Amino acid sequence: MTAHTAQEQTADPSAEDWTASDLMTLTAARSLARHRTCFVGIGLPSVAANVARRLHAPELALIYESGTLGAKPPALPLSIGDGILAETADAVVSVPEIFNYWLQPGRIDVGFLGAAQLDRFGNINTTVIGSYDQPKVRLPGAGGAPEIAASCREVIIVVRQSVRTFVERCDFTTSLGFGAGRGDRERLGLRGAGPRLVITDHGVLEPDPDTAELRLTSLHPGVTLEQARAATGWDLQVAAPLSETAPPRAEEMRVLRALQATAPSAER
Repeated sequence: MTAHTAQEQTADPSAEDWTASDLMTLTAARSLARHRTCFVGIGLPSVAANVARRLHAPELALIYESGTLGAKPPALPLSIGDGILAETADAVVSVPEIFNYWLQPGRIDVGFLGAAQLDRFGNINTTVIGSYDQPKVRLPGAGGAPEIAASCREVIIVVRQSVRTFVERCDFTTSLGFGAGRGDRERLGLRGAGPRLVITDHGVLEPDPDTAELRLTSLHPGVTLEQARAATGWDLQVAAPLSETAPPRAEEMRVLRALQATAPSAER
């Protein structure tokens, strides 16, 4: 794995020319192979979903919070309100319809979420760092994330791994993962199954089938188990056997680089 400048990334890529961010994106894209509908956010989730649609999931319906169903953007959108989404969508509906008719009844297969803090049970904080009344940092807030976490059939979380992000306990729970463990979602009547994958720049975590605690199931090439544990704020559990994430293929990199070339400068 090598690091590259933005200028270097415009060159014709090979399977050996990739970064940790590239592998995060492509791992997320691969995870969409069996899905039909995806609730997409801006940033890495949008890149991943559009890569998937171009590579191995041509029938994947991309749904954006602004009300576009089945968007097929030829370039990466600037925001969820980018006109390119409405121009290429199968239908455009109101935001209340997206949530009340599509999301909350469980009609969307998978939703992407990020996190400022994430705990061992997949609970997410995007509200405040510190106390709610006197926070050290006030974050962007919830948006539609709590509904996505509650009602999508499953959730994929994409986040960089560090002790600042992977915390023993979230300062505030914005979006529920598994609460305090297996059974909490069912007790609260949440429709969706919760986090299925957590994809980071170190590897992939999945909930333990018995406890729902996130455990490391795959390490990215070039990352050691010690590095993954050092970037986690709790005693990280590890699956046996621990697998290695497949590195990017040349075709994946070609599609990813072509798509990145269409992105607003903030997304490159």
